Amino acid sequence: MSVKRRRRRHVSSALRNAARLRVIVSVFARYGFQNIAERLRLGRFLVERLSGIDPDQYTTAERMRMAFEELGPTFVKLGQLLATRPDLVPEDWVEEFKRLHDQVSALPFEKMRGTLTAHFGRDLSEVFDHIDETPIGAASIAQVYRAKLRSGQSVVVKVQRPGISEVVRNDLGVLEFIAERLHRFLPEAAAFNPLGIVDEFAKSLELETNFSVEANNIRRFQQNFRDDPTVKIPIVYTEFSGPKVLVMEALQGVPLSNPESLRQSGVDRDAVMRIGVKCYFRQVFVHGFFHGDLHAGNLFILPDQRIGLIDFGIVGRLNRRVRDTIANLFLALYTEDYERLAYEYIEIAPYTDKVDIDEFARELQDVLAPHFGLNLRNVDLGRLLMRTTAISAKHGLVLPSELLLFFKSIVTVEGMGRVINREFDLLPHALEFADELVKSKTDPLRLRDDALRVGRDSLALLKSLPRELRQFVRKINHPDFAFRLSLVELEELKTSLEASSNLIFLGLVIGSLILSGSALMFLPAAASGLVLGIPIWSAIFYSLAVFLGLAAFRNYIRK
Repeated sequence: MSVKRRRRRHVSSALRNAARLRVIVSVFARYGFQNIAERLRLGRFLVERLSGIDPDQYTTAERMRMAFEELGPTFVKLGQLLATRPDLVPEDWVEEFKRLHDQVSALPFEKMRGTLTAHFGRDLSEVFDHIDETPIGAASIAQVYRAKLRSGQSVVVKVQRPGISEVVRNDLGVLEFIAERLHRFLPEAAAFNPLGIVDEFAKSLELETNFSVEANNIRRFQQNFRDDPTVKIPIVYTEFSGPKVLVMEALQGVPLSNPESLRQSGVDRDAVMRIGVKCYFRQVFVHGFFHGDLHAGNLFILPDQRIGLIDFGIVGRLNRRVRDTIANLFLALYTEDYERLAYEYIEIAPYTDKVDIDEFARELQDVLAPHFGLNLRNVDLGRLLMRTTAISAKHGLVLPSELLLFFKSIVTVEGMGRVINREFDLLPHALEFADELVKSKTDPLRLRDDALRVGRDSLALLKSLPRELRQFVRKINHPDFAFRLSLVELEELKTSLEASSNLIFLGLVIGSLILSGSALMFLPAAASGLVLGIPIWSAIFYSLAVFLGLAAFRNYIRK
């Protein structure tokens, strides 16, 4: 679906769901944003002038975070997205939105039973030998239960909360409507790109609320790690899964978020750390398909010195160009080559000629250099990289969203690494993989693939060239054909040419007056009338020349 069609759909939904819009506008007004609601011409949606908090007691970012928490799951998810986008929102907002947690009170199982029964189309006893009605996890989108299939396998069942899809759909419609109003009536909001934020959020949330997509992600991870005995990816039972229910193998381990995970018998912290880092960078540099939400609750320590991964709703996809850029970024960081780092950002972003490369590199150095003189075990590399995205945005660079998701994932990976080992340093591990990737560019197989790609593109060009040339010849032979030249600064060029022409013309007139006045001085008839010893007509011509010269000089100075 196109962006325009999706926006029309959401705006139409917002108008149909005016009651929800009233709630949202009223909540924002209560937290001190009433003036913005009125500037957006949404004052009519305020139910009443409710007394709110004292704006002077909290910062703007704090009040926005509290409003998001009150408005529920869609807005909590939006805040979590904004916490990963320092290129779009100010740093104090990023830090405040990091406090948003996707933790909600669990619904009773009886309210979830309807979703399960509708999904399976039969009684649950025909599918499960047993299902524990107490959830092991509850979030705004879904709840997770332990169960055992009739065939005997221990599984976990992820069930979407009833009505959550409709709530998300209606909230997205309202958010699109508000973003349109921000774009139209609040020019200072343009720097935050509200339409772009909501559009990106809508796409990610639509995928996250479709469990069939997550099931497909899990199957792809299984395929990628099929030959790695140290990494366990749960099996998905596709015959029991669908858009609102996901049934998968239960991992026999303890999540890293539980302190007991590293106290299990036979667990070697250093070995677990090496396996985890290798698993992560293999996803990034080899597969180009990585877990986008790899926090301590999603990584399990298994009894047999293995790690297991769960929760694949958010994933990142990196093409070869982005992977090469990431490798070069790490190498530039290690060598403290800030100019190279700046050029890598410029190359990966859409083209712009507005960047002052020297100033950009200097600002990167100002942020990064003070830390890289220290022991990197005391440096949050991920957070530093996130700060560089804000500098990039300041210089007009729009970095790919998948690169920003990668930077965000580094933050969580560093956090997990330091849970396992306080002396954890990510950069040396990253350099190993980055160096291998750079060396692989000269690998015969990769060179062969690159040559084949160039060959295919060249062949496609050769095939289409005669047809394109024939169309071009037909076009220029058409009687209505006209060649048009378009210049970016045509108006400025036209003005400059006109000014130059006027100056030349005026110079010719002044020169003619001086020559004429000089010629009259030698005529016998001119001696009959003198002014200061000069024939009167010569004096008049000289005076005109002086006046025009002064006028021309005045206009030149003013321009």
